[in-house]
This record gives sequence, C-alpha cells and structure tokens, in this order.
Amino acid sequence: MNLAAHVGDDPAAVAENRRRLRIYLPSEPLWLTQVHGVAVVDATTAPVGVEADAAVAHGKGTVCAVLTADCLPILLCDEGGTVVAAAHAGWRGLAAGVIEAAVRATDTPASRLLAYLGPAIGPQSFEVGPEVRDAFTQCSAEAADAFASRGQGKYLAHLYRLARQRLNALGVTRVFGGGRCTFSEGEHFYSYRRDKATGRMASLIWLE
Repeated sequence: MNLAAHVGDDPAAVAENRRRLRIYLPSEPLWLTQVHGVAVVDATTAPVGVEADAAVAHGKGTVCAVLTADCLPILLCDEGGTVVAAAHAGWRGLAAGVIEAAVRATDTPASRLLAYLGPAIGPQSFEVGPEVRDAFTQCSAEAADAFASRGQGKYLAHLYRLARQRLNALGVTRVFGGGRCTFSEGEHFYSYRRDKATGRMASLIWLE
C-alpha cells in the first residue's frame, strides 16, 4: 500500500493504491513534494507536487496529506472545526521550525489548537550524531532532555518529545498520539532507516 511516487515503485501500483485510498476521502489529497523544509501551502489552491512540508485547509472537503517512513507526521485542527493542517517533520524540518510555520498558517490562537503525532521512529531506535542534538539545543536548552547518550558521540533522539516541546512552547498543550515506532514495528509501518528501499505511509486530515 505504498502511496509515494518517488521511491522507485511501479507507477501503476502507486496509482492503484491512491485510487483505493481516494474511495474513503472527500477529494483527492494535495500530494506535496517534501524537502525537509518549513514551507506551508494552502491545500485549496496549491498545485499538486508543490515543494512544501506542510499544508493547511480552512474549507470543507480539502484533504491535507504528508508522506512518511520514520519522519514524524503532525496533524493539527482547531477546537471549533474550522481549520486543519498536516506537517512532515523529520529532524531537519523540526529543528528548522516546520511546526511553528504550520501553527502560524492556521491563523488560529495556539490555545485553540489540538495536535496529533502520527507514527514515527521511536526513542529507542533513532540514533543520531552530535550535530542533530546541537541543532536543537542551540535553540532550546530543554531539548537536551530529548537525547540519551549512547557513548562515542552518539545519541538516541526522541522525536515525539521534541515535537511536544515545540508545540507546548507555542501554546498547543492538547497533544495526542506519539506512542508508536516505525522502525521496530515492521508488521505495521514502513521504515526508511530499517529497510532503505521502502514505501511511504500517508497521514491525512480534512474538515467534514
């Protein structure tokens, strides 16, 4: 059920998988070209394939989507059901501010937003070097709590904790999800770090 067209899969198979998904959706998702950045687009007007790592929608029936296979998908909505957003947060995008950009794009007070953290590589599996830790701790001393030393300059990074810290700092305190591991749960999830050549899963959100 790979939904990505950029990972070397048979295009016909990807098209069929997307067709099967589309049956359950109110409209075709806005498929982004994700680049581990912080650009956010309006899913109602942006062209398919636009380079961005987050999309926002204020109208009913517009589907925001991100593709992942270890990176963290983040879904946002407001408590009144008037806006939704989806963000793709690998460590680079997370450190650069994709969460902050997505929250701003909702044009909604952060205290009125809810967030859901979809499946990503878990804190017992995501080994990184000191440059990753530095990218976060240079912005916030609190981020050090999201890294456990493995010795020899290596750390285990807790993406979920880093995301929660950033959301909380913005005022988004109702945060759900964040308990799965794409790397270790091979029966359920794709994982690029585990398999290299692999598919991508979609996280989607829209207004009814």
